[in-house]
Amino acid sequence: MQSAAQSWVEGANDSASGFSLANLPFGVVGGEGRGLRIGVRIGAFIVDCRALVEAGLLARLDDSIRTALTGESLNTFMSLGREAWRSARAELTRLLNAQTPDLRDHPRRKSIMLPEWGMSVRLPCTIGDYSDFYASLHHATNVGSMFRPDNPLLPNWKHMPIGYHGRSSSIVMSGTPIRRPHGQTVQSDLGPPTFGPSKLMDYELEVGALIGTGNAMGEPIHVDRALESVFGLVLLNDWSARDIQKWEYQPLGPFLAKNFASSLSGWVVSLDALEPFRVPLPARPASDPEPLEYLRGTNDVVFDVTLEVSIASAAMRSAGTPATVVTLGNFKEMYWTIAQMIAHHTSSGCNLRSGDLLASGTVSGPTPESRGCLLERTWRGTQPITLGDGAERKFLQDGDEVIMRAWCERAGVPRIGFGECRGIVTPAR
Repeated sequence: MQSAAQSWVEGANDSASGFSLANLPFGVVGGEGRGLRIGVRIGAFIVDCRALVEAGLLARLDDSIRTALTGESLNTFMSLGREAWRSARAELTRLLNAQTPDLRDHPRRKSIMLPEWGMSVRLPCTIGDYSDFYASLHHATNVGSMFRPDNPLLPNWKHMPIGYHGRSSSIVMSGTPIRRPHGQTVQSDLGPPTFGPSKLMDYELEVGALIGTGNAMGEPIHVDRALESVFGLVLLNDWSARDIQKWEYQPLGPFLAKNFASSLSGWVVSLDALEPFRVPLPARPASDPEPLEYLRGTNDVVFDVTLEVSIASAAMRSAGTPATVVTLGNFKEMYWTIAQMIAHHTSSGCNLRSGDLLASGTVSGPTPESRGCLLERTWRGTQPITLGDGAERKFLQDGDEVIMRAWCERAGVPRIGFGECRGIVTPAR
């Protein structure tokens, strides 16, 4: 449940922080010789969940929850289900409330409350499988019109969430350098190809849903129950090599153009924290086909999450020039919802498992500024954007840092922050 209560933790009551009692995202952190720990972000601090358990401060929770919170990844905790997640979040909310002295006055508080600046955030869980969707109508229409101006959307697009299976082994934590990939590229659509570094590196602004509880093989997840499976949302940069993609994507879709790296933010924001920002699914135009029954929910929603992408070149960082905002959009613009993605993914009987990652595909909106990748933003390189130091960009250059941020805000409701997803493009070898 969303709360506007005050906390005793430094920085937690700052309206701009995004990490108040109303949020309490989970993650995994390392540092100070502790090894990997499950942590919860609040204000300027991270709660060490293992230390909290060892101090006896989570005695109200079931043994299974306490044991899971002492692990080095979130997978076991995620697998316990929504009631366990809510129980843990409620107890953390109580302990961190300004009116509760249990943790605030505890003699081991300093070993439990870790300064955020002293810890490194790691991947929140072991990611088993990764599926990437293509769920933004604006993105699909824009990209389609570049390559198929007479027929931007393929016949199946408005009938089901289109997706493909990505590569989980190359999902990396925010801050990991991203090496420019090699691959086959062509000057002409008919070839012949040459092999070398990609010249058209791009970012893709996406939102990822981490699966907490999955389904047995052969047992689809109903669209109305799909969100119960989601542990929380993260930011994802699905780095793309557009010139490699153009040559390889037919007939089976992306491969080397996307398997070299995808960057993930570290703090997992729960759907309970996002509850005040649920938006009813907008009515589809009368000309659009009605989704088939298995994709029609009685209370499906989208989420009002502001999404931002900035770029800072190496020269800008050296000169202290602030990063330039190049994309500002919103997750509520999606055509297909998270629930529909899950329902469709499992409709064949495919089993999802704890730690699986489902990504939205590029999030784009109706304006040029809300386009979620440089392919769209520069319209295939024909409309370069200008960075803060006057340099132009059609696609990413070596040394460019891409910074993604997200937040939810509304008058009278505490701001919810997602943190950042960063990555610097390094030269090919």
